[in-house]
Amino acid sequence: MTKTVYRLTDIAHRYGARTVLRIPSLDVYEGETLALVGPSGAGKSTLLRLLALLESPADGTLTVDLDGHPVDCRSATIHDRRQIGMVFQRPLLLSRSVRANVAYGLRVRGRHNGNEQIEAMLEQVDMLRLADVPAHTLSGGEIQRVALARALVLVPRILLLDEPTANLDPANVRIIETLLREQHEHYRTTMALVTHNVFQAKRLATRVAFLFDGDLVETLPTEQFFTAPRDARTQAFVSGELVY
Repeated sequence: MTKTVYRLTDIAHRYGARTVLRIPSLDVYEGETLALVGPSGAGKSTLLRLLALLESPADGTLTVDLDGHPVDCRSATIHDRRQIGMVFQRPLLLSRSVRANVAYGLRVRGRHNGNEQIEAMLEQVDMLRLADVPAHTLSGGEIQRVALARALVLVPRILLLDEPTANLDPANVRIIETLLREQHEHYRTTMALVTHNVFQAKRLATRVAFLFDGDLVETLPTEQFFTAPRDARTQAFVSGELVY
């Protein structure tokens, strides 16, 4: 039986008086890659922040089961939170070298003997040649690769990604997608990925969730999502009729 990592029930989330997310029910399973798709402002990034335990839902319950005991945003320990990695759409790097950025999470955890891991990860993201370059001199694609390396070197149980390849050239997209596939295959990392690129969702996801105007419309296995969606709004989105 597949383990449920996240369980969301009767979720509503608000900013001020505005409700931005409504999810009656959603489970995320261990080892899957769940793509979150939909128009801008649909609530995808908000959902990702809830999954990262950066915010608590205004209503309903969201729990994550990491070590056999479900926790929520209030009860999660530092140990729990450190098993969840997140890469933001516009990641912030330390004003130090590329190497120091990738090493940061390991150092915070007291792991000072991870040089081989750091070198290997820098090579995987094609940044080893820039290891000693100041991070503030990097291009957008290079920053995204460093941020991903910083998360992956920790081997998180869960990896959350907010538009990890937005506005990147095909070469950078290929590097990042290849690394995500390898991470998933080697470690069975549970992933949730926000993307506007439906082709990327097809390439990477095992299931796809469609959000529209703050509502979780439906969640389906990837092939079924693109070939036989149930909801008319999903059909319009997949066919390109839903213009936004």
